[in-house]
Amino acid sequence: MSLTREQLAMRVARELEDGFYVNLGIGIPTLVANYVPKGMDVMLQSENGLLGMGPFPTEAEVDADLINAGKQTVTTIPGSSIFSSAESFAMIRGGHVDLTVLGAFEVDVMGNIASYMIPGKLIKGMGGAMDLVAGADNIIVTMTHASKNGDSKLLPQCTLPLTGAGCINKVVTDLAYVEIADGKFWLKERAPGVSVDEIVKLTAGELVVPEVVPEMEF
Repeated sequence: MSLTREQLAMRVARELEDGFYVNLGIGIPTLVANYVPKGMDVMLQSENGLLGMGPFPTEAEVDADLINAGKQTVTTIPGSSIFSSAESFAMIRGGHVDLTVLGAFEVDVMGNIASYMIPGKLIKGMGGAMDLVAGADNIIVTMTHASKNGDSKLLPQCTLPLTGAGCINKVVTDLAYVEIADGKFWLKERAPGVSVDEIVKLTAGELVVPEVVPEMEF
């Protein structure tokens, strides 16, 4: 069975480390804020000028003036800071973000990512993605393994305009966790109940499969 959006966020949250400054992209990545391990000190950053985001608010906690880059209402944690988007991008461009989590339309075996444009379709746009992929050494992509039409999103070469080149090394999909190295995808984990054969079938780029592929733990 493929992972839900919440399970994807839970799996990505396992990549967090104490003391990290982390940027969460729009969509599934924003859900990671709900699954920061208890006792871990992580500062979540948003391009619109917020450092120190907490979990999504309950109805009683909603403050319409406190939003993330995706215009979703958020909460803050003790020690949070609000500043201009110019300062936020200076933080990103200066390499002060330890981990970035992004969604994507496509990722290929060379670590290229396409995440901002599909010709002929109305998409929200670039946002801060180009700055984030250029300013962070540690980037995780989370997305569905295949499109609604069943076409693989893990490709030999991206077909859409690139957001960044050679910058992605980890991908968490609804079927698997893979790493990218040496021009190949390396299968590290599979979603509970998902077979290796299913993952292989839906991975268009070269996939290295070890003898034993453990299931993700939740």
